[in-house]
Amino acid sequence: MDNPSALQSAPLADLTTLRVGGPAHAIVHCPDTRSVVEEITALDAESERVLIIGGGSNLLISDDGFEGTAVVIESGHVDFGTGRESGRAHVTADAGVAWDALVEATIDAGFGGLECLSGIPGAAGATPVQNVGAYGVEVADILRSVQVLDRRARTLRWVSPGELGLGYRTSNLKYRDDFVVVAVSFWLNDDRLSAPLRYRDLADRLDVARDSRVDASLVRDTVLGLRRSKGMVLDADDHDTWSAGSFFTNPIIGSDDAPAVIARIRDRVGADISMPSFPVTDGVKLSAGWLIERAGYAKGYPGPASPARLSTKHTLAVTNRGGATADELLDLARDVRNGVREAFGVTLHPEPVLVNCSL
Repeated sequence: MDNPSALQSAPLADLTTLRVGGPAHAIVHCPDTRSVVEEITALDAESERVLIIGGGSNLLISDDGFEGTAVVIESGHVDFGTGRESGRAHVTADAGVAWDALVEATIDAGFGGLECLSGIPGAAGATPVQNVGAYGVEVADILRSVQVLDRRARTLRWVSPGELGLGYRTSNLKYRDDFVVVAVSFWLNDDRLSAPLRYRDLADRLDVARDSRVDASLVRDTVLGLRRSKGMVLDADDHDTWSAGSFFTNPIIGSDDAPAVIARIRDRVGADISMPSFPVTDGVKLSAGWLIERAGYAKGYPGPASPARLSTKHTLAVTNRGGATADELLDLARDVRNGVREAFGVTLHPEPVLVNCSL
């Protein structure tokens, strides 16, 4: 495709927070929604494979790269408003807006509601795809609507949350490429107070009761502090942040299997050990990080000689220490997954999207 914004045979590593990935045929940078639609539509007409990249924080791209064109969404418009349907305040952002910058902008404008999701890397457009969540809040709790490009119909349309099948770290936008998110709209609190604080550690840090609502800026500062302590706020000088965040989702065990699984865990670690678990519909959710550590994997595993290691701050993060390949990161993740399965009979599943590779 003859496009001055395209770089031929360009490496993809610099477009991801893991900093690995081979080349694509080309990389196209799109500064606004119109260019996103035009570029993707033109590539589809040429039957060229397309890889959509926003902030690159949830991608692990193979060392062989991608046999197609990478479209980098860099659209940046943000608009505040009041919904006619309810009178509630909301913010609408282009998909390319950096997520944490959007959270900060809402608080600076006098609103609350997004603060518990502060510090999460990536672009706004990815948040409903993954149903991003942290510290007691999920995107599903605050999502107003999503604008998507329907690549088959070649049209733009707004989709309501009820159409998205939002669940734990998933939606029906995930693992599909016929819909591309181009804008997202979120409900806000117009009193600059936070969402109710459901996460006990966060409420304790703020010295308030659970479900309290406090100044959104205070919550944001506290969340950022908590995330930095776990290496979960991007910092080019901190290799613990050269990651895709939590590499594994917390496993959900069905009600029928839960008693046997929990008994096996207690047989291994001891019946008197307090095990984090959370009731969910038809089952129980366990802590992936807790299972990883109890299976024998320490922070920094397998040690300083390895270019791919678990974070020194948080065992859920698979990190690139500066020279790792995608294969080395996958080998480490596979080692951890297999070790947890052997120890407890629980299979962990990756949270990042794996491009041209598998676990």
